[in-house]
Amino acid sequence: MSVENLLKIGRLKTHPLNAEEIERLLNAARRNLRDARVTSISAETRFDAAYKAIVQSALAALMMHGYRPDTNRPGHHMTVVQSVPLTVGIAAKRVAVLDTLRRQRNVADYTGDDIDDSSAQHCIDEANRLLDGVVAWYRANRS
Repeated sequence: MSVENLLKIGRLKTHPLNAEEIERLLNAARRNLRDARVTSISAETRFDAAYKAIVQSALAALMMHGYRPDTNRPGHHMTVVQSVPLTVGIAAKRVAVLDTLRRQRNVADYTGDDIDDSSAQHCIDEANRLLDGVVAWYRANRS
């Protein structure tokens, strides 16, 4: 599916390109990653902070193209995460990993399932990789 198709079916809305807003989101993702690395807090909280960095990075990537999700519709996290191949060229294989983390977060949030240290670290690593990729794309294409 293309970004244009997501717009046509109402999953995305146009959004004016705003470099300051994008930088705020990228800085928020960096802060969340710093928080996720604090080992004195629970693995669940670390996972949540890293997942938030994933969403913020993917949202910044959408905004770099003049879009944002329609947050009034369910599934906007899924839309944001699954759009990164369309916005910054992240491989679909990596998006499958990010989407698995999204589902794991949902299960933990809605069932109380435990998040272990290994899962938290995996989410932190993936969030860091995505943030680095989004920033690199931004510098190369929107300077």
